[in-house]
Amino acid sequence: MFSRARNFNVGGNIQIDSSQHVHNTQEKSIDGMGIRCSSTHFPADHVPYVAKGWKMLLKNIASNAFYNSGARFDPPKCDEDTRVEVISEVMDWIGDREGPKRLLCMTGAAGAGKSALQQTIAERCANSGILGCAIFFSSQDPTRNNLSCIIPTIAFQLGKHDPRLRDYIKEAVEEDPLIFTKTILTQMDTLVVRPFKQLQTNAGFDTGSFPHAVLIDGLDECAGEERQAELLSTIKHCLLDNDLPFRIFIASRPEWAIRSALNSETEGYLHPLAYHIQLSDKYDATDDIRRYLWWRLQGIGRRSHDPRARSQSWPSVQDIEKLVRAASGQFVYAATIVKYVSERRSSPVDRLQTVVDWTPEAGQLARPFEVLDMLYASILSAAKESYEAVDTNRGRNFLLLLRAHHINREGLVGGRFWDAQEFDEILNLERNAHEVLVSDLHSLVVFHPDPGFSQIFIQMHFYHRSFSEFLDSETRSKNLFITETPVKAYVSEGLVQVINQVSLEPSSTRATFGTLSRENPVVALALYSNGGETLSTQQILALAHNDGWRKFDQMLSKTGHFALYEKELPVMLFFMMQRLKNELEEPGLADALKPYYNKWRKLVKNCREADGYEDGDLFSRLLPEEPEEGETKEGKEPQELSNS
Repeated sequence: MFSRARNFNVGGNIQIDSSQHVHNTQEKSIDGMGIRCSSTHFPADHVPYVAKGWKMLLKNIASNAFYNSGARFDPPKCDEDTRVEVISEVMDWIGDREGPKRLLCMTGAAGAGKSALQQTIAERCANSGILGCAIFFSSQDPTRNNLSCIIPTIAFQLGKHDPRLRDYIKEAVEEDPLIFTKTILTQMDTLVVRPFKQLQTNAGFDTGSFPHAVLIDGLDECAGEERQAELLSTIKHCLLDNDLPFRIFIASRPEWAIRSALNSETEGYLHPLAYHIQLSDKYDATDDIRRYLWWRLQGIGRRSHDPRARSQSWPSVQDIEKLVRAASGQFVYAATIVKYVSERRSSPVDRLQTVVDWTPEAGQLARPFEVLDMLYASILSAAKESYEAVDTNRGRNFLLLLRAHHINREGLVGGRFWDAQEFDEILNLERNAHEVLVSDLHSLVVFHPDPGFSQIFIQMHFYHRSFSEFLDSETRSKNLFITETPVKAYVSEGLVQVINQVSLEPSSTRATFGTLSRENPVVALALYSNGGETLSTQQILALAHNDGWRKFDQMLSKTGHFALYEKELPVMLFFMMQRLKNELEEPGLADALKPYYNKWRKLVKNCREADGYEDGDLFSRLLPEEPEEGETKEGKEPQELSNS
């Protein structure tokens, strides 16, 4: 420790002389460590001395979180000539020390390449001598999936850059040995802010020369939303409010903590302070993914023993383009494919063909997307647990509701889909329930307006097309899979409740539906009940005893518009009429339904024929007109329907 020291005194009793020997004129412990020095001489190069405070700090750091930790062997990073634009933007921001915003937050979908970008930025900063510290969270590593060691780890990395700062941190620990048990706000103030301010008071200290890049990756992988928010708040109050000369770069999935802090509409406290890069929205990674796949697959081919893989025609342009489309701009998909194809015990040609031709058939042994599916399952399971733990959501099935919105988005029922807010009402849920549903899934799915519609139309949007396929495949989603059958039953039950709550008073109709178009509950019920086939006895009787037929007619007629091509409506009315008459022995209720059935059967049939559909005759044979009592087959409609 004192190998280059000459003729000076430490604390009055320990003296270093020109022979590089330590003399202790009295028996005395050094820095309270209990290491005692007598008059015995020993070379200064071998002094058994480690500052107590620094030693305590070392016991409380998460070394696995370093950018170059062995625990993160072969970490993801950007290939050459990929992500050039975003890397340049981040490096320019870090280098602009006079820039007004000292916090950069990058949010992006799961697998968008945030960690690879952070690793690349960390290595470039380290090579340039400007890396102050880097923290890489990981949900799978108990030493770096919480906040217990994060502040000491930051302090340790910063302290390594200046011995004076290291001494101030050491002294702070010795003055408060219990600092590691206190809040991270207190830890940050004690171990980082105050020591650094002490360093700045030193004559000749050049703030501009101190490594200033502070990188934090994977905030979303820190366990607990509240803890994530606590770290963001601590960074704001300690590092930003104290005007310390650091440029702080945080990368995270767009989960609640960082999303709410950056939200401009709700005046999030970081919004005016942070430069926000929305990676998945701002940067199209399609070209980068194409280059990545070409480079990596050709490299695998050159090293392969299969001559087909070494051919210049492998991989084919068609296969690469199919993979690029499937990736949907997310690097995790491409990286999963590369890892699967690189298996050395098999031919890369055969394994790539497996990926290109793969379909989620039951019993299929190949699982090229296993790593990707584990990511989806982990995020989905955590979101399910969080959603169902909220008291107002108890009794609701998260997976069922998510699958219902998914089926609606894909138009899997009758080719029809509804605006997300309307679909909430179809499900008999509160307004904006869809936003609450996916609040922990923003790294995979989000709701936003569809630009293809003239009016605001909110739709579910998947960052990964593969995640939509995951939800559709029992082979991939396993115990998280929900078939269409329970979804249809759930939606039908909600629609029956909605219709039964409708008032026939004209003044109350608009208030009853809110944003929901009046015809939608009836049309949706016809579609989701398979033309009435899956409606239960209780549901049919509930509709019959609650003026359901009149409500159907009023809801459809008063809109001035009806999707007249939906033949499922008269099919549903006919099915219910037959059930009432034959199965439930309610001929009176069946007779009351006849005029409504005949009216809508005729309207739908005529409209289909007028627009050139060729199923008019078939439609008539499938759904015969029902003569009413005392009338011919061409009998007139009831008076109350004549104005429609």
